Amino acid sequence: MAQLYLVRHGQASFGAADYDKLSDIGHQQSKLLGQYFAQRDIVFDNVVTGDMRRHKETAAGIQLGAETDIPVITDAGWNEFDFNAVVGAYLAVNPAARPANDAPRAEFYRLLRNAMFAWSKQEIGHDLSESWEGFTSRVAGAVSRICESESKNVLVASSGGAIAITMMHMLDLSVEKAVNFNLQIKNTSINHFFFNRDGIQLSSFNNVGHLDLPEHKSLITYS
Repeated sequence: MAQLYLVRHGQASFGAADYDKLSDIGHQQSKLLGQYFAQRDIVFDNVVTGDMRRHKETAAGIQLGAETDIPVITDAGWNEFDFNAVVGAYLAVNPAARPANDAPRAEFYRLLRNAMFAWSKQEIGHDLSESWEGFTSRVAGAVSRICESESKNVLVASSGGAIAITMMHMLDLSVEKAVNFNLQIKNTSINHFFFNRDGIQLSSFNNVGHLDLPEHKSLITYS
């Protein structure tokens, strides 16, 4: 069977004006992942990204570290959902749930979790540009395009939400479990699958072997 390496983007710029660009740590994580692949003779015949800056910068960093220059295919099916819009719609209905500006980051994760649950139940955001069903269907289509391809080794740089939905469909998970998966996915983690035209099978989840070393453990991040 062919192999899919589904990678979450490097650390983005949480709290900055443009979240979508990688932080300095995100660039380091991506380059180290490329070196990790090269050291293990893992070579890709296709590199795919969502249509987001952090996805493309992650793929570029991986290729820099691996010293490869494979043309990148953009597939917006791998894009993250608009979490700012989802959270905003949730807060419009539940204004008391807004964390203080100086609240611990865990409070923001709790807000996102609750907003995603409400979104999935169609309790908020009837005017959002994308429904929960639309998001999950879009990701399923992106997975199908990989499975139907002739590629043997595929690298995809995407986001935690799309990875969690891939897991949800493959393992028949509840929405609650899929959301919990989403919030624990590490930056530049490898989610390894085997695939063919019949679908995909999970090999490993949330692996950061390129960072799980004494000299790099400070680079393990979740946002």
